[in-house]
Amino acid sequence: MSSDTERWAKAIAITLNPQNYKICEGCDSIVSAKANLCPNCHAYNFDSDELRVVDQAIILGARDQVSVTKDDLFS
Repeated sequence: MSSDTERWAKAIAITLNPQNYKICEGCDSIVSAKANLCPNCHAYNFDSDELRVVDQAIILGARDQVSVTKDDLFS
């Protein structure tokens, strides 16, 4: 599966269950609703508005990854 396809698949999963996610206000990443710290930037402020989560998932799913994630650092 290509990275574009994987990003869209994740975006679709998030849009179908936005209550399970929130947006990091430090880096705009989408993280699990259970997270206390963002795994990417370690911020602790989040936006859990479901409409914003859906919008952000569509935005992130439609573009190439530009942020560095923990997987990039430890792969």
